[in-house]
Amino acid sequence: MNGSRIAAIGHYQPAKVLTNDDLAGMVDTSDEWIRSRVGIRTRHIAGPDEPVDELAAHAAAKALAAAGLDPADIDLVLVATSTAIDRSPNTAARVAARLGVPRPAAMDVNVVCAGFTHALATADHALRAGAATRALVIGADKMSDVTDWTDRSTCVLVGDGAGAAVLTACPPGEEPGVGPVLWGSVPEMGHAVRIEGTPPRFAQEGQSVYRWATTRLPAIARQACEKAGVAPEELAGVVLHQANLRIIEPLAEKLGAGHAVIARDVTESGNTSAASIPLAFSKLLERGALGTGDPVLLFGFGGNLSYAGQVVRCP
Repeated sequence: MNGSRIAAIGHYQPAKVLTNDDLAGMVDTSDEWIRSRVGIRTRHIAGPDEPVDELAAHAAAKALAAAGLDPADIDLVLVATSTAIDRSPNTAARVAARLGVPRPAAMDVNVVCAGFTHALATADHALRAGAATRALVIGADKMSDVTDWTDRSTCVLVGDGAGAAVLTACPPGEEPGVGPVLWGSVPEMGHAVRIEGTPPRFAQEGQSVYRWATTRLPAIARQACEKAGVAPEELAGVVLHQANLRIIEPLAEKLGAGHAVIARDVTESGNTSAASIPLAFSKLLERGALGTGDPVLLFGFGGNLSYAGQVVRCP
């Protein structure tokens, strides 16, 4: 019942890089048009032989290695994804099989772009309740599988990738490293971001999402900080869902975290849905932009018009 902490983070992106100039050869767009509207320069695209569970397993293996743990040490695997093609075995079970995790509880969490922060909270709750002791929490999406590459309004946005965290139960007397979650949704506006149809295709009402994210979410993000007992100005880092630089920067400014490092990985990776937060967080840690114990707000939002955020301490 003492809470949990993040022991390590890892990420993975496919080798293929698609630039804005590459896209300009596929649809009626340009590097200037894309940068001015969403801030994206490049994105990574997985090949047909790289399923989403493979992306997830690569990121998870890196996180396990960084934590100094073996797959046998894990008893819970949660994968946040909305792009798994198959229904069963689920992505979490396939990741567990790839890594050799014996007998874990293995579940997928589909909350689209807010999936990772939902999954992180769910794992934290399981560890607090004593239902698990060590968890792999992964955000992984292969958005290229659900994208219409002839639609310039969506194909310029997306990328593929994965990020993973190893969560461990805190010993008695240790301060928890994962704060209380603040989560919710606006179900009546769920149509604003969709992955539906046969074959499934990503679509969104960009202006509706932009207005909602820039006007409604700053106050909600501040509430997540309040639940953790951390003022926005005390944050060392802010990792928002990497959807659009024109959403990230105003939201971070309205939050009031003036001295925090703001993740802007969207410029290099595009919108990787559930992967975007752990991917961006892992890169900040990898380059030394954040230090051990630093408080960081993780805040996901998007599909279903769902949101979830918590303040965590860096491993």
